[in-house]
Amino acid sequence: MRSGSPLLGLLGPAFVAAIAYVDPGNVAANLTGGARYGYLLVWVLVAANAIAVLVQYQSAKLGLVTGRSLPQVLAGRLGTTGRRLYWLQAEAVAAATDVAELIGGAIALNLLFGLPLVLGGLIVGVVSMLVLAVQSRRGQRTFESVIVGLLAIIAVGFLAGLFVSPVDWGGAAGGLVPRFAGTGSVLLAASILGATVMPHAIYLHSALARDRHGASTSPAILLQRIRATRLDVGLALALAGAVNIAMLLLAAASLRGVGGTDTIAGAHDAIARSLGPGIGVVFAVGLLASGLASTSVGCYAGSVVMSGLLRIRIPLLLRRLITMVPGLLVLGAGIDPTWALVVSQVVLSFGIPFALIPLVRLTGDRALMGAHVDRPWTRVAAWTAVALVVGLNFALIALTVTGAS
Repeated sequence: MRSGSPLLGLLGPAFVAAIAYVDPGNVAANLTGGARYGYLLVWVLVAANAIAVLVQYQSAKLGLVTGRSLPQVLAGRLGTTGRRLYWLQAEAVAAATDVAELIGGAIALNLLFGLPLVLGGLIVGVVSMLVLAVQSRRGQRTFESVIVGLLAIIAVGFLAGLFVSPVDWGGAAGGLVPRFAGTGSVLLAASILGATVMPHAIYLHSALARDRHGASTSPAILLQRIRATRLDVGLALALAGAVNIAMLLLAAASLRGVGGTDTIAGAHDAIARSLGPGIGVVFAVGLLASGLASTSVGCYAGSVVMSGLLRIRIPLLLRRLITMVPGLLVLGAGIDPTWALVVSQVVLSFGIPFALIPLVRLTGDRALMGAHVDRPWTRVAAWTAVALVVGLNFALIALTVTGAS
């Protein structure tokens, strides 16, 4: 992204990371949450987006100050066994992410053109390879421009319905009060959190900021880049947060109590019936852009994690071929795609502490961060976020084991 303003000209990396926050897993979790529980879980999205702003800024700051990605910093502090085990959990989270993104794109192609899901997944994988080829051959700035273009399509696709949907704004405001309604709502809250605070985006952003701006020994230049990063993250995550909240509000207003909306396809049909076929098409196009962009960014993130922790680099396109397989297997096995999307987001939520806890500890380390170490209020906010994430997952386990409803 370029601009006549020096500060605005530094924007871009956060918009790539923000794609992770509007992927098809978000669509499944947010639509399901709104259709089943109305406005009840609005507070979860608001809290998750606030956490996302904080941790993405910290990740980018870590990359700028140290000149290394989060996985690289961790690799320098872990032994060989520790690095391998950490990589295994990160790779499992990345696999769950890619399954969701590939499935979402396949569903979109099925809605738009009636293509079989496996064929749609294959097409999404191939097109994502072309997007990744842009990064490999044309550089990060061109890649950023492509991703920002897809982000704009996603925003239009998921925000359009909100303008013609009869949202109960009083009910939406009531949804800001933290509460649950049994095990099912806790499961969906964990799913929404997993879909909104993405571990692979936390790992990736430190590398994006480092690669975009490079290292600098000038305190003034570094401070300017950190300020630009703060603006970058604020703008990008504000857009992503608005899209997520809009999806839940749309579902709460138009899908609550409507039969058959427990799948993305069913929700799309209900949206098209209640809001018009045009809105239905725009929604499906937004879902397709979401799948294409997020699976490309997710593959890029996986490469950053592998190279940082294992110090092994494989070509991005080869990695893309390998990581397509689990998603295609899920589609080929006939597993309900929306259910697979929601479960994948729950898996992601359990991977968040492994990214969050080291990040918060590192950005609070004065020996590592120097003058840019986290301030006391930032540490309090960050550890509160960690407690919320871990607490929600423990609550999910407890409610599931006891069978509470």
